[in-house]
Amino acid sequence: MLASSALLAHTTDLNLVIRHVLAGLGHGIHAGRERGAGVEFSEYRAYAPGDEWRRVDWKLAARADRYYVREAERDSHVAVWLWLDASASMAEPSRSTPGLDKLWYARTILACIAAIAQRQGDAFGLIVCGGGRVQFTPAARGPRQMQRVLAQLARAQADGGLPGAEALKASLHFARAPSLVFAASDFLEWPSALSEALLRLRHMRHDVRALCLQTQAECDANFPAAKAYRDPEQDDGLFRFGPDAQADYRRAREAHFEEMRKQCRGNDIPTLAACIEQPLGAVLRAWLQKAGRV
Repeated sequence: MLASSALLAHTTDLNLVIRHVLAGLGHGIHAGRERGAGVEFSEYRAYAPGDEWRRVDWKLAARADRYYVREAERDSHVAVWLWLDASASMAEPSRSTPGLDKLWYARTILACIAAIAQRQGDAFGLIVCGGGRVQFTPAARGPRQMQRVLAQLARAQADGGLPGAEALKASLHFARAPSLVFAASDFLEWPSALSEALLRLRHMRHDVRALCLQTQAECDANFPAAKAYRDPEQDDGLFRFGPDAQADYRRAREAHFEEMRKQCRGNDIPTLAACIEQPLGAVLRAWLQKAGRV
């Protein structure tokens, strides 16, 4: 089941959207756990020749008159990190779907990944970059962690610019253990402190995946010629999109994102470009498929 544009535009309940998007998805982020005689109980299954007798649940066998083995799982040591760009450009709205903007889409798709991580039993945390600062929700497991992450995502507002290079470099201490990093941004700044941080994480052998979000109007250069535009992060004058400006914009946009794609390919960072008008469930599936995980 895919999230409809109406749902995306008008609901603020991330729990509701998560249930809607993940219904029927049936896939995890990675092979996060190993079956075996682990420490956390998972399920019962019928005894099969070769199973260890010490794993038989004798109390259940007495009640059911059959042998059942306690199947357990070993926790993965991989942490999942959700990286949200909450700079001012992420407030760019859809021109066809009222109430929908890039930040809403980014935090909602990251919330869905958090739900998958929780279901797998992984530790997961959140990094929000906006207003020139970095905000952390340390990685942990379980329903309470899910509520902490959802609360932080819901509070995120698109504001100011990205943190500086030194602030982001100092923040990379979170990734000492093997990590999966899901970064959602419009990547209108590349290179930037954010791109340098993601490339550094990849060089540290973490698994980094990027989602580049745009509006359909940005992709089509379909801006009203009469409307003035001011860069929300630079505040360096007004711009108008006449025919000549639109042609220049298309060329500059393609060169910008081609450079981004080239660097990501060269550093083995799976990258997906998507418009926020696309169904969220389909984009989530495509992002996981991009890394060969679905």
